[in-house]
Amino acid sequence: MVHPAVAARPLVPAPEPLPGPAVDAHTHLDACGCADTADVAAAMARAAAVGVRQVVTVGDDLASARWAATAAGWHPDLYAAVAVHPTRADTLDDPARAELAELATHPRVVAVGETGLDHYWDAAPHRVQAEAFAWHIDLARRVNKPLMIHDRDAHDDVLAILRAEGPPPAVIFHCFSGGPAMARTCIDAGYHLSFAGPVSFRNARELAEAARLVPDELLMVETDAPFLTPHPHRGKRNEPFALPYTVRALAAIRSQDLLELCESVTLTTRRVYGLPVS
Repeated sequence: MVHPAVAARPLVPAPEPLPGPAVDAHTHLDACGCADTADVAAAMARAAAVGVRQVVTVGDDLASARWAATAAGWHPDLYAAVAVHPTRADTLDDPARAELAELATHPRVVAVGETGLDHYWDAAPHRVQAEAFAWHIDLARRVNKPLMIHDRDAHDDVLAILRAEGPPPAVIFHCFSGGPAMARTCIDAGYHLSFAGPVSFRNARELAEAARLVPDELLMVETDAPFLTPHPHRGKRNEPFALPYTVRALAAIRSQDLLELCESVTLTTRRVYGLPVS
């Protein structure tokens, strides 16, 4: 079923197809309403029709992680990331850690995430979130896969934990939410910044300024569907096929040729996740 927070919203209309390929670096197909192989095939077909060739669906609790790893085997262009979201960090007991460690070795699982810190909702104590984040960092190093970070109102603490634990070879700040200063810090550290619909919002001036700073080799793009639908359809229900709205917004913000941007973010995303050309 569609995530209850967005179930009543109309689906975003299909955008004009992109002139080149794209990869949705972070979405939640289960929260979009996908339950079985037919649902996944339909969502992937809608994405492919507008140039979104590959999709990474992300688990944010143990059940979602199980589903993501399984669903990634239902379509050749679908991949998964697994973790326990920081707002659910207090569920990361020993059995959950053992199962996530096993799921992370799955060949269709391309990243450990989303993990990190969320000091906006405070659904789990900060100490518990920090401990869970450190455990996920270690897991990413052990399985040699990218670390996908959720960072909400916690920039300094996220960076401090990464420094203290020692990051894995690839780090992705999913739905990057910082300004230019945070972007520069991440760029200097070699972290990848993935931008979602908010970069297209008219009041997101600092986020747009940050997006201009990111070199092609560190830039990624995502939907985070069914959430964070880009302008001009903010408030509607998001899905991977809506990615072109954000890609076009980024091209305009960066004064970059659209085809060039499509090719560069696709190359970067495939390199980071180890995806084949599709």
